[in-house]
Amino acid sequence: MTISAAARTATTKATAAIGTTTTATTTPTTSYNIGNRLPGKSAKYEKLIKQPQMQSGLGRTSVTGTQTDADTDAAATVTATATVDATANCGNHFSKHFGNGNVYAPAAVSRSPATPPTDLHTHHITDRSMLLPPPTSTSMAATMEQHTSNGFLASGIVTYKAKTNGTNYDFNSTSSTSIGSSGNGCSGSNNGNGGASNISSFCNLIARRCYGINVRRCVYVLFAITVVSILYYTHYVGTDMVYGLIQRDTHPAPIINCRMMNSAGKHIRDASPAPDHRSEARLRIDPKVLVFVETTYSGLGRDIAELLVYNRIKYKLEVAGKSLPVLTNLDKGRYGVIVFENLDKYLNMDKWNRELLDKYCREYSVGIVGFVSPSEETLVGAQLRDFPLFIHTNLRLRDASLNPSSSVLRLTRAGETAWGALPGDDWAVFQHNHSTYEPVEWAQRNTQEYPADSVGQVQLPLTTVLQDRGQLDGIQRVLFGSSLRFWLHRLVFLDALSYLSHGQLSLSLERMILVDIDDIFVGEKGTRLRPDDVRALIATQRIIGGMVPGFRFNLGFSGKYYHHGTREENLGDDFLLQNVQEFNWFSHMWKHQQPHLYDNLTLLMGEMQLNYAFAKEHNIPTSSGYSISPHHSGVYPAHELLYHAWKRVWNVKVTSTEEYPHLRPARLRRGFIHRNIMVLPRQTCGLFTHTMYIDRYPGGRDKLDESIQGGELFQTIVYNPINIFMTHMSNYGSDRLALYTFQSVIKFLQCWTNLKLASAPPIQLAEMYFRLHPEEVDPVWGNPCDDARHKKIWSKTKNCDSLPKFLVIGPQKTGTTALYTFLSMHGSVASNIPSPETFEEVQFFNGNNYYRGLDWYMDFFPSESLPNTSSPMPTSVGSPRFMFEKSATYFDGEAVPKRAHALLPHAKIVTILISPAKRAYSWYQHQRAHGDIIANNYSFYQVITASDSAPRALKDLRNRCLNPGKYAQHLEHWLAYYPAQQLHIIDGEQLRLNPIDVMNELQRFIKIQPQLDYSNHLRYDVKKGFYCQAVSEKRNKCLGKSKGRQYPAMDERSAKLLQRCFIWKDFDSK
Repeated sequence: MTISAAARTATTKATAAIGTTTTATTTPTTSYNIGNRLPGKSAKYEKLIKQPQMQSGLGRTSVTGTQTDADTDAAATVTATATVDATANCGNHFSKHFGNGNVYAPAAVSRSPATPPTDLHTHHITDRSMLLPPPTSTSMAATMEQHTSNGFLASGIVTYKAKTNGTNYDFNSTSSTSIGSSGNGCSGSNNGNGGASNISSFCNLIARRCYGINVRRCVYVLFAITVVSILYYTHYVGTDMVYGLIQRDTHPAPIINCRMMNSAGKHIRDASPAPDHRSEARLRIDPKVLVFVETTYSGLGRDIAELLVYNRIKYKLEVAGKSLPVLTNLDKGRYGVIVFENLDKYLNMDKWNRELLDKYCREYSVGIVGFVSPSEETLVGAQLRDFPLFIHTNLRLRDASLNPSSSVLRLTRAGETAWGALPGDDWAVFQHNHSTYEPVEWAQRNTQEYPADSVGQVQLPLTTVLQDRGQLDGIQRVLFGSSLRFWLHRLVFLDALSYLSHGQLSLSLERMILVDIDDIFVGEKGTRLRPDDVRALIATQRIIGGMVPGFRFNLGFSGKYYHHGTREENLGDDFLLQNVQEFNWFSHMWKHQQPHLYDNLTLLMGEMQLNYAFAKEHNIPTSSGYSISPHHSGVYPAHELLYHAWKRVWNVKVTSTEEYPHLRPARLRRGFIHRNIMVLPRQTCGLFTHTMYIDRYPGGRDKLDESIQGGELFQTIVYNPINIFMTHMSNYGSDRLALYTFQSVIKFLQCWTNLKLASAPPIQLAEMYFRLHPEEVDPVWGNPCDDARHKKIWSKTKNCDSLPKFLVIGPQKTGTTALYTFLSMHGSVASNIPSPETFEEVQFFNGNNYYRGLDWYMDFFPSESLPNTSSPMPTSVGSPRFMFEKSATYFDGEAVPKRAHALLPHAKIVTILISPAKRAYSWYQHQRAHGDIIANNYSFYQVITASDSAPRALKDLRNRCLNPGKYAQHLEHWLAYYPAQQLHIIDGEQLRLNPIDVMNELQRFIKIQPQLDYSNHLRYDVKKGFYCQAVSEKRNKCLGKSKGRQYPAMDERSAKLLQRCFIWKDFDSK
């Protein structure tokens, strides 16, 4: 028999306490509690032991003990009071038996009768006979005897005597321990609930059966009962109880502590205003940064460039070690700040470039930012070349803080400490002995990394960012002892740019915040808002409103799913509508559908009208002028039906999306205006529909706090003047992560920055955004098939295969129409459907056609190619075709290369060039032939010499004659977006004189298969003076009368002027 050590100890102490002498050869006597209960009575059991003996097949253990019976009512080895209800009694029977026949029994406890009952600890007994009921029948006695003879049951007589109100009850058993049972052992009071009575009776039956069967089966039966009970309550009682079982009170509370702020989010002391870095010196420099990097792929250089892009700061990247770029433009400096990714590159510059750069900095008051680059060599007190400055490198630091008296800090607020280890083990710190230097940032040495060095020493702050006021050589500098991995360095770096550029690169301190809550009324049961969640939403809104003036949550609803939750969640829906005036509201789709799936405007408007009617019925405001499409479907890529339906049903003026131009990287998200609807960039905050519990957040709470305390969410607000955040209803229930997130990040912003936070309705935010960024008004349509996310929310009727594979871009009057005709002769090549306004030219990428949208453009390129029956190589319907577009005005269009590359980045570009003087004169004669008033009233010389003060119509004709001929300028613009391998230049004179060779070369460039032998299909026409399509042996098909005209020769004065204006060299000249 195995008895736990805890039981042996408890028994020994209990026996000693009552003065009972116990003698044991090996193991002390152990007493066991009896589970019997006398109906309506509180029973006391006294255990009388008469020299029990334990026998087993492996050996014999004798236990002898005596116990006085003088006052068993006052003191007993074990006293138990059983007062349990029906369910608990049933549970007690099962809790005594589990696993491999183990039995739980209370350990011996000694206490006085006056002591209230306590929970008794249990220990294991490995005697399987204890699973059997007392031998009250002949058969059971025989079974007991059989077990005893086999050595599995200890022999001896144990008598239990119960006393209640003077009446004695004796229970005898021939077992080492008697398991008391009665017919009432699993009983419960009948309170009129028939279901409870049936369960109790069934529980009694199971309890009796479990004594004689395998325990594992009992566990299975219990499991089955549990499942049935859950299903019963779920179906007949309600689901609130089931969901209540998994509800946990784990709502995280904000832990941001600011020494300089009170609980209301106000600074304890009136903070001095952020310094204004502006001075007259800024007028002599451009707001641009020159960045010297070690390589184009270096990590810190990439971080610097990304940070500048995020804040829309112009920059130029140069590899250090080469010659300096041009630094001045007339009497103005091209760059306001010089940044060195590696400070050594500046210190070790060759003498000529160093003197030249320093002279530029002194003359134009330009500052320098330098980063100490990590290296394997550890420097201790090493002096920087030519400076009274010393550095220590490769240190591990912690607990960074800022110098409140530093004149560099503007965006960043001093006064707090960033506690904990700083990222990296390659920090450099500065020591100086000159008044020109002033610390900007300090840190402490990480004593956990250097314990031996910190014993008995006071840790002095170490300078990690240093300002050089320029008192030594007239050049101001800010030096960093580590990279931008530390979040605080990103803020200080922006302040350094502002300070060193005399305010030319200062960022605005105004920040607008709007938090959208999408999917109101949408969500599975158990994920929706309950009344307590709505109360918490209102309370937190008031707290944030105290820190952000005008702040209100912006709720987007889909009325179809109102009252689709549990009973308590439906009450939450009602409570939300009772407080409708507390929030701002906007519309989703009625069923939360994706608009791009609709090809019928009437059906799409019908769905919107259902949501509009729901809003009217429940007093939800409908005049916000703001709407969000589910999953941003149809906003970008633009689904024209969505924009039309929004205008007609909701009068939408503003929307937002995270998809323009792409979701990632977030720093490149921009806005645009389409169909008079302003589209703002939307930001993510790390919370999605499935992030409802803090312990299930990807990466845990530490990851979320990292984003809040200087990480991605914090930096998003710092870098963007206007922030619209996307959240979901599920983020405000369960653990209410969104409330925790925004309350925390706003408080952290107030701790560490001088930003002025505010909020406003969407229309007001949109107007502010496009005043700040007027260059973003025009959209740039990208290729939906190049982004998997865009392809999922793009109309299924569209096909990227129908987009052009190459563009013929002009310029005008160089032979583009002839080339278009020759290409159309190929059976595998097809152009766009003719436009009723511009004929064969779509002219999409320039002019107002671009604002009609991508759908309008793609309608010219049907996905099902029409058969080309007139071609010498006829094709059938559905044959693969090389689609192309010819628009001769693309060549010199300022915005065309950027727009074309965004939509067709892999397209081939074909251009035709002739003498720019001939091209200008041909355009003038073309306008005269078409009756242009200006061309018919002014000579060619008068047109090309017109001044800027001339009438507008005359200037326009002059520009159309001369500007397209600036070939080098326009080709450079195209090559900024397309590589040279995708550009093919055709000599216009060769196209006129020898089109067969030109077309064969073009087919090879475009890689058209099979190739067409143009020698059999082109013939020179003597009357026209150029090549035409050979229809038969005696008949040619030539271009119209407007092509191939013979003009009078250009006057000599104009020819000489154009010769000086254009430098032209024939293709075939050497």
